Amino acid sequence: MSDIKKAVLAYSGGLDTSVILKWLQDTYHCEVVTFTADLGQGDELEAARPKALRFGIVPENIYIEDLREEFVRDFVFPMFRANTVYEGEYLLGTSIARPLIAKRLVEIARLTGAEAIAHGATGKGNDQVRFELGAYALCPDIRIIAPWREWDLSSREKLLAYAERHGIPVEMKHRQGGSPYSMDANLLHISYEGRHLEDPAAEAEESMWRWTVAPEAAPEAAEYVDLEFEKGDLVAINGTRQPAAELLALLNRLGGKHGVGRIDLVENRYVGMKSRGCYETPGGTILLPAHRAIESITLDREVAHLKDDLMPRYASLIYNGYWWSPERLALQTLIDHTQCVVNGWVRVKLYKGNVIVVGRDSKSDSLFDSTIATFEDDAGAYDQKDAGGFIKLNALRLRIAANLARRRS
Repeated sequence: MSDIKKAVLAYSGGLDTSVILKWLQDTYHCEVVTFTADLGQGDELEAARPKALRFGIVPENIYIEDLREEFVRDFVFPMFRANTVYEGEYLLGTSIARPLIAKRLVEIARLTGAEAIAHGATGKGNDQVRFELGAYALCPDIRIIAPWREWDLSSREKLLAYAERHGIPVEMKHRQGGSPYSMDANLLHISYEGRHLEDPAAEAEESMWRWTVAPEAAPEAAEYVDLEFEKGDLVAINGTRQPAAELLALLNRLGGKHGVGRIDLVENRYVGMKSRGCYETPGGTILLPAHRAIESITLDREVAHLKDDLMPRYASLIYNGYWWSPERLALQTLIDHTQCVVNGWVRVKLYKGNVIVVGRDSKSDSLFDSTIATFEDDAGAYDQKDAGGFIKLNALRLRIAANLARRRS
């Protein structure tokens, strides 16, 4: 018999985590605390409460928390200060949500005296790594229960049979073969995997997409949007300051309206396999080039290049679940130091799936000097003769190598 008396379950109220809840009670005979995080995934959250009550979870052990502002302010925005992209395409919408969920699981375990946390991530996915690395980093003695690595419910048929046997409600879509995609949503993105998408040669059906219209169906008129930044973070859209979560939600609506933010990619998972997924990230797709645009006039050249060198490593740390690692925290300190001067506004044009930067300015921190950059008379601000010596010095090693090659031939 297990010595675990109480466990905190990351609980969505869906089929998988409802089966896990019952399985924990039957297998570990422990008291279960459910935790449901609102990261902006929609209206289904409150349905988790009556489902948990149905399985005997006492009201004080049901945690449903609105974490949207914390998610964007303390996780999404710090990631975008680094202009983070994984493998050239993925804006890490799922990855960046996991460290916050792990943090709250551990905090609730401490609050309720639970010895363990449990999650519904499968043994094939990245999320098991992200949840567990985060939990161990924050609470090294925490016990972790990963049912998909323990039970024998290895197929959808076995899962449904277990649900039927234990009176777990099964929605009609599952009885008829299931939802066509495995989906994950939060304020940054919505992802689609599985079923039809398991063939990387097959185009996703148009009916799959939920947040964005097809670019060809987007409005014929372009829309201009002004974004204001302070210390690298978005603080206002079109002159209106709002909390971080509301700003990202507004960018999602604007981008979705114009068909911005769809990607279809095959990524390299942490566990070793390649996985095809489709993602909608309209707000992030606007925010990334806008942030780079304000950096382009406020960051020193070598600082900007250093950030670009470090970004792939930073992206891999997030993707692989190392948000709470000392190396990610060290990188974040450096990145945040560079952002002290990243203040100003950027204007973007949204048109049929495209985000086009059309203007940027910083009244206090711009390094752009028009008197030097001009093609007109610069009144002596720049001596063009200086370039000759610079070029000759940098060409010296090339000329030496070329002379040697000529002698050898």
